[in-house]
Amino acid sequence: MSKSTEQHSLHSEFEHEPVPQSHRHSLSSVAAVWFGFPMIITNAVFGGIIAYNLGFAKALLAVLIGNAILFAYVGALSFIAGNTGRSFALQAEHTFGKKGYVITSGFLASVVIGWYAFQTGLTGTTVHAAYGWNETTTIIVAMVLYTGVTFIGIRALSIVGMIAAPLYVILGAVALYLVSSEHSLSQVISYNGLGMNSAMSVGSAVTVVVATFADSGTMTADFTRWSKDGRSAIYAIFTAFPIANIIAQLFGILIVCAGAAVAPATNGGNFMPVLTGHGGVLSAIALVFVFVNLGSVCTHCLYNGAVGWGRIAKKKMRTMTIVLGVLGGLLALAGVWSLFLNWLNLLGILVPPIGAVIIVDQMLIRHYSQTQAVEDFRGSAFLAWGAGAVVAVLVHYLAPWFSEALAGMLVGGAVYYVLSRAAGRAVRQSGSVI
Repeated sequence: MSKSTEQHSLHSEFEHEPVPQSHRHSLSSVAAVWFGFPMIITNAVFGGIIAYNLGFAKALLAVLIGNAILFAYVGALSFIAGNTGRSFALQAEHTFGKKGYVITSGFLASVVIGWYAFQTGLTGTTVHAAYGWNETTTIIVAMVLYTGVTFIGIRALSIVGMIAAPLYVILGAVALYLVSSEHSLSQVISYNGLGMNSAMSVGSAVTVVVATFADSGTMTADFTRWSKDGRSAIYAIFTAFPIANIIAQLFGILIVCAGAAVAPATNGGNFMPVLTGHGGVLSAIALVFVFVNLGSVCTHCLYNGAVGWGRIAKKKMRTMTIVLGVLGGLLALAGVWSLFLNWLNLLGILVPPIGAVIIVDQMLIRHYSQTQAVEDFRGSAFLAWGAGAVVAVLVHYLAPWFSEALAGMLVGGAVYYVLSRAAGRAVRQSGSVI
């Protein structure tokens, strides 16, 4: 064991350097981190909202396309992470520059804290609506609980995933069973949603699917850098996209298409009211489910934010977990979830081009070189990110039938490739950086 490795405890989170091979985790451990992540009520909500607007067939199509995009996108970033051991901040530093990475990494590390705040606030509102508990007190309890679990580190996220995923499937199946006693599931396939009256297209629905994991998906390296290698990282991602994510969204689609959803336009396929409306043991289990389920996404997002800001602030992940956990809790108390739809639009437009630029840079152009010098700011990377974001905005307003998230990815990656190839030959000959 090297001297540098000996300096780390077994529980080091390697905020400032690649994870050494001696500290990599098994495929099952890394897969548990990602498999449990999409198994959240929020995905049932999204799946249901899409179904309410588009109907069963088109909703299923949008979910399948969105998950295929996520697998390719998150899988590529994870392949890089597994091969290098680098966190997202270290990936961004290599592509956007030794100082430029602060902009991209800081942006995403802040976005995921917004997600953490939203889900923590949602814990309070859900428990209050179902059980009448004081909303403010519940949010504070959730904040302390989620921050404490995240403080333990990546191993705690694996354990949470191992619990959250099967619990979601079991209770989702129970909800469908209860629904079938009052609603006919035979009408599901023929459900047409709002039809021509819907403002949502298949393309915009695909963006919703992608946007739900645009942030943590782009920051996947924080989780998959623990993989043994790039191939293991891809296998771990496959358990999330498409498997877990489709399962989670499909429950919401079925609830809405069966006509059992409460306020499907806003609450989608949230099946919590089905579970809590039967009292007794089931209601008690459902209460635990709320904290485990929403706690899964909260701990993952808080971990992303803590690793990212830990690198930027040159602090330990656990120090930033406490700081950001409290800050996110305060945002939750302030009602940040009221801005949720705007948040999703922001994610779908601005985030995907960042990951696309990193993928093209580190897989096609410079192959995540360990020795090549890195500038403070890499203008080509920022120009490509900007081009992707601009095109995504234009698609959002001028061509809503197409996915702005996919457009941003394609344009951002293509622009970076063209800029790099145009300058690459002369740069390589001079020994400089692109």
